[in-house]
Amino acid sequence: MGIADDFRNEVEIATRNALAESGSEADFIIEVPSVGDADLAVPCFNLAKTMRKSPKDIAEKLAGMIRPSGSISAVSSMNGYVNFSIDRGVLVTETLNEIMAKGDGYGRLPPTGVRVNVEHTSTNPTGPIHVGRARNPIIGDTLARCLKMCGNEVVTEYYVNDVGKQVVILTWGVENIPKGSVEEEERDKTDHKLVAYYRKANKMMEEDPAVAEQISDMLRRFEAGDQEVIGSVRHTAQIMLEGLKESLANINVALDRYTWESDFIADGSAASVVSRMKRTDYAGQTEDGSWYVDLAEFGVNGKNTKFTFTRSDGTTLYTTRDIAYHMSKFSRSDRVIDVLGEDQKLGSQQLTYALRILGCVMEPEPMFYAFVSLPEGKMSTRKGVVVYLDDLIDEAVERAYEEIRSRRDDMSEERMRETARVIGVGAIRYNVVRVQPEKQFVFTWKEALNFDGNSGPYLQYVHARACSMLRKAGDFERDADPSKLTDEYEIKLVKVLSKFSSVIAEAGNQKRVHVLPAYGHEVASAFNQFYAAVPVLSSGASANARLTLVECSKIVLRNVLECLGMGAPEEM
Repeated sequence: MGIADDFRNEVEIATRNALAESGSEADFIIEVPSVGDADLAVPCFNLAKTMRKSPKDIAEKLAGMIRPSGSISAVSSMNGYVNFSIDRGVLVTETLNEIMAKGDGYGRLPPTGVRVNVEHTSTNPTGPIHVGRARNPIIGDTLARCLKMCGNEVVTEYYVNDVGKQVVILTWGVENIPKGSVEEEERDKTDHKLVAYYRKANKMMEEDPAVAEQISDMLRRFEAGDQEVIGSVRHTAQIMLEGLKESLANINVALDRYTWESDFIADGSAASVVSRMKRTDYAGQTEDGSWYVDLAEFGVNGKNTKFTFTRSDGTTLYTTRDIAYHMSKFSRSDRVIDVLGEDQKLGSQQLTYALRILGCVMEPEPMFYAFVSLPEGKMSTRKGVVVYLDDLIDEAVERAYEEIRSRRDDMSEERMRETARVIGVGAIRYNVVRVQPEKQFVFTWKEALNFDGNSGPYLQYVHARACSMLRKAGDFERDADPSKLTDEYEIKLVKVLSKFSSVIAEAGNQKRVHVLPAYGHEVASAFNQFYAAVPVLSSGASANARLTLVECSKIVLRNVLECLGMGAPEEM
């Protein structure tokens, strides 16, 4: 933890001691004031009732009892607030020395020993990833990166749905439809090639009863444990999955573990869930023989009250296998997080209640996101079918390339292409994460590729600017002398840099990943204000200290970009 956390702790201890001395053990909050010069403030309005004084009188009394010490340089009261200022010398020295000492590790919290499982993406292996669900892998991967920075042992996981009608339809199509009879996608990628077979097979099934029967027979054989059918379906799903992995890699997402749904049929764990559910007091059976648990006691009403876990023929459903899957995750994790689309809220609730019925102590933590939508225009329609993540990546990279080419005629073609990919992918990731997950948003190129606004390219550009300044400076002697960094913009920048670990804690442990790009933008803006306000290379006795501040800013920006899954280009 850095000086910003130490300062907050000192404020908390000082306030608690002053309250205890006043005969109060009341809870209080610490906040960053929106006006004035104070760095932290304790509002006294919630203390008025228990202390039987006005907030103004309480604040004045507490401020008079607290003496500046440690990193606290001044204490005052104003309008019912106790205001605290941080010692600027301590702030500068400790922040810069810590950043230089830790480098890539700056912002990382101590190891917790907590095993966190983050399941994300898990799109059905029947076609490419759709733009609407692009938030899932980007949010999930960013969350996992932040949780690792929080000191946790993190495993990311993809649950491969290789059971069910859709993947059987795809497999039937691949095995029975001649290659030349489908209109294949232009993109030479396995998921794009195979989706054409799924579309045609699905249409044939709807129009031809014989095809429908063949597919139904495959499905029955699969669920009965026919190894030949299971093997062929798994093979098709694996081929499709390779294409999905390639798309994920193109946005800097790699998962640690792939778990196959069919394994829970093969190892008997789904059947065990069925057996246990049947023995609970909540279990019941319909007239056609299917089994369910009644969730009315948990507040689930109407048609969703009955949570079915077997069909009338005794075969399991996705929901049953999902219970077995989560029990597996519980056995190897201390915390289980599911990144889910907003359309999965009911299913997630039902799953949680079913796990409670089975006596599970742990519960999954759902993290819901609203789907991405696109404005009308080129990217919103594509031959009457969905827009894929691959299309979004291609256009982002191409737009970034055109922007670079208009700015940098001195850069080689190869270098422009490399930089365009880093910027284009970063633009997508930043623009997706910057909006609070549960809020709807429309993806626009104007926002995503704005080199001067709240965007990925802006953050990357400021990092490149810091790198350029350091290249021009050459070798210099690191200097964290606070007497050489006294300008208000220097102090403001140092204060922002000092907050990184607390931002990481909020982004990771509290699952609030959108605070990370907001913080990155705050760092970049504070750096540019510093850059515009004071000379660096020609500042005489202050040059080394200011270059040290530039280097520390570069380190923090690079660490933020790494947590966001973005590249940190050294020139743009």
